[in-house]
Amino acid sequence: MEQVQSSENIRREVSRSYTRAVEAPSRSTCCGAAPAAQKGLVVQSAGYTADELRALPPDAVQNSFGCGNPVAFSDVREGQTVVDLGSGAGIDILLAGRKVGPSGHVIGIDMTNAMIERARRNVAAAGMTHVEVRKGTIEQLPVESGTVDWVISNCVINLSPEKPRVFAEIARVLRPGGCMMVSDLVARDLPAAVRDSPELYCSCIAGAIPEEDYLDGLRAAGLVDVEVRERLTYDHGQLIEFVRSEAGGPPCCGGDADAPAATVEDIATALAGKVHSVRIFARKP
Repeated sequence: MEQVQSSENIRREVSRSYTRAVEAPSRSTCCGAAPAAQKGLVVQSAGYTADELRALPPDAVQNSFGCGNPVAFSDVREGQTVVDLGSGAGIDILLAGRKVGPSGHVIGIDMTNAMIERARRNVAAAGMTHVEVRKGTIEQLPVESGTVDWVISNCVINLSPEKPRVFAEIARVLRPGGCMMVSDLVARDLPAAVRDSPELYCSCIAGAIPEEDYLDGLRAAGLVDVEVRERLTYDHGQLIEFVRSEAGGPPCCGGDADAPAATVEDIATALAGKVHSVRIFARKP
């Protein structure tokens, strides 16, 4: 019961954090996000092309909090069904919507009301009637079993306090032969001070698990052909900016907005070489 309550608390605080981020994008940023004026550069560095971004509503781009582009190297085809775990303001469901076309179907899942409202507004602005957003958690997807061709996700699964349930849900909703392509953060040998930090949990670091555990979890859920297709290791300078985005803004998950620069430096030093952005593929047999 204590674990359930803890998981519920984590989800509640993560949702609050992202509500603050989307309502005050010039101050609070999570998962490597940046002030709105810099957002185009951030999402391009995550693998989105300038042409892709120009075709989307600006709000979907400015409120993207991902660490990669899970649609870029997937084989999503016209007429397929795609589910996005943690769809946020909608950048990836819109890109997927362009790939599947009007004969396909894209479902975004998010638990944060502010994000759902933004995403629905952006979907309407894009005129994509075959794209929808549903409220729910990624541990219990509001999606029928065996109906999905692709599951995508962008820097969200690391935030779940119950990752085995997420992996099981991915396997459940995929149809036989269906695939997943997710961008996420993985980490190894994190100091206890990092693991116990609410700020760093909401910023996608403290909740990240080792790459091998991530892959083993997908296999345990029944998925096959599990592999990392791309990996980026954050260096010291990148980690300083990553952590400073949390320490310099409003409290995330109840954290201290006035964390001294030395603390940021110490955290970045402790994390150097241990945090990676990965793109992971798997298939349901």
